Amino acid sequence: MAKKGGGGWLRRALLKAVLAWLVITIVPVLLLRWIAPVTSAFMLEAKWRALHAGERDYRTDYHWVGSRQISPQAGIAAVASEDQTFPYNHGFDLRSIDEAILTAERGGRLRGASTITQQVAKNLFLWGGRSFVRKGIEAYLTVLIDVSWPKERILTVYLNIAQFGHGIFGVQAASERFFHQPASRLTAAQAALLAAVLPDPVHWHVARPSRFVLWRQQWLLHQMANLGGPAYLRSHGPPRMARPRARKVVRRD
Repeated sequence: MAKKGGGGWLRRALLKAVLAWLVITIVPVLLLRWIAPVTSAFMLEAKWRALHAGERDYRTDYHWVGSRQISPQAGIAAVASEDQTFPYNHGFDLRSIDEAILTAERGGRLRGASTITQQVAKNLFLWGGRSFVRKGIEAYLTVLIDVSWPKERILTVYLNIAQFGHGIFGVQAASERFFHQPASRLTAAQAALLAAVLPDPVHWHVARPSRFVLWRQQWLLHQMANLGGPAYLRSHGPPRMARPRARKVVRRD
């Protein structure tokens, strides 16, 4: 006679695995709402790649600063460049995703449609690449971050861990390296130049901007003004980023 509950051990193992997964993902996300990250997965990956390529003198230039130590111009520049619906989306820009899929189906180049929240999830915790497994984990972490962090925290973390050049991570390190001043003193033009290289900080350079990067800088300055400037983010005081008044927004291609 067969024993009853022969699959009980499997159910218990699966339950333990699920609980372990929830603990190792939820706890770090909750802690990082208040604690500054010491590093990020992308920083570690960049360092590994550099050392693997023989760059023995490679170092990560990263200096965490709080939201009050970052010029509001840096925030609106990043939003204008990477995620213009940031103040009122819930971690995903469904319209941009649909547009990217339609473009790819029509034979166009597949472009990214990641929000700032998605980029925080990816840069903090994950590896590069476009596998379905990684995208699935990214979506899960994006939901966790969106429901547990205020918008101001998401943008602050993003500005601190985004890559602006070879080994240069965060707006403070970038501002010191390229403009010899703290991030709190960034002007609109300087912030736009930094944001201009965000899509490809390895090949696009702030110190030696190409004609295309300079064009993107001017385009971003126009977008920043079109969005309403730093007021679009309501960056002063507690973050209450309600949906803004209707205004025409020219989206990035």
